[in-house]
Amino acid sequence: MSTAAESLPPWIAAQTRTLVQQRGHAWLLQGPAGLGHYPLALALAGAWLCERAGPEGACGTCPSCHSIAVRTHADLRVLMPETYLLELGWPLGEKAQAEIDDKARKPSREIRVDAVREAVEFCQRTNARNRGKVLVVFPAEDMNLITANALLKTLEEPPGDTRFILATQAAHRLLPTVRSRCMVHTMRWPAADQAAAWLAGQGLAEGQIPALMRASGGRPAQALQMAQSGRDGAAWARFPRAMAAGDVAWVKDWSAAELVDALQKLCHDLCALAVGAPPRYFDAAELPPAPAQGHLRGLGDWGQSLAQTRRVVDHPWNAGLMTEALVSAATMALHAAAPQAPGTGRYPARA
Repeated sequence: MSTAAESLPPWIAAQTRTLVQQRGHAWLLQGPAGLGHYPLALALAGAWLCERAGPEGACGTCPSCHSIAVRTHADLRVLMPETYLLELGWPLGEKAQAEIDDKARKPSREIRVDAVREAVEFCQRTNARNRGKVLVVFPAEDMNLITANALLKTLEEPPGDTRFILATQAAHRLLPTVRSRCMVHTMRWPAADQAAAWLAGQGLAEGQIPALMRASGGRPAQALQMAQSGRDGAAWARFPRAMAAGDVAWVKDWSAAELVDALQKLCHDLCALAVGAPPRYFDAAELPPAPAQGHLRGLGDWGQSLAQTRRVVDHPWNAGLMTEALVSAATMALHAAAPQAPGTGRYPARA
């Protein structure tokens, strides 16, 4: 009989098996973004609620597993920002859905206090399938002080049949009182060969995988997402030189968020080279010559500017002008940081 674990990446399936065998009413899944917090949380919830769960986790075929797959399980509540709920296919509350449908407001980008109060009420109800109830909170750092405190009492003294999974990509932003009431599991990085084999199984060409894995910082799910959105490994490798040349046309099809993310990765790698560390997101041969340590301040200023832009990147700016501004700033930062061939104003050629 097939199990739900068979459809998971192997490193997520392994973590599911480990957590299912341990006790605890509240788990905190923590680690950098892109390591599979959401699929692990859902797999763990499915294993707890499954009617025929085994050592591998949920069976994937029982009525309970089917209800989770179609987002209708009466004993599972997913607490997320409304933007995440819509993206992942989870229903909103009737009031919230009506407000958004009537264009009274936009979907929230943080976890609303009304949703937390509804979740607390859910925890106090009798379960429907005699397997207990599960509340998943992701990303948990999107609870503000009010919403976190609204959940804290229930997390501290939960009804006997309720279990919690809080998944966070920024554990330092959670209240210490929330963290202290959970058992902590740190997300595991997949081995490089394991990730490559999984990506190949998803249909990625073997030659694309190394560059996309670098582009994603070693996160296979993000590498797959980049490939599915049309990103090409060879194009990623040429990105630093395109930015040094001020080639706006190179990124004309990129969203502002994608461009800022790529520039932040480029800035990171140049800073790493300046202090003698290996780059993470690009092969060293793809980068301009290593900047001198004296230029780190300029790179730091550029990095801070990119961080500020990232916070407002979803504002409805003029897309073309924003792209030109970002590329222009990148070109100036790259030429200011890198050594130049005497009398040319250009990077010296690599050996």
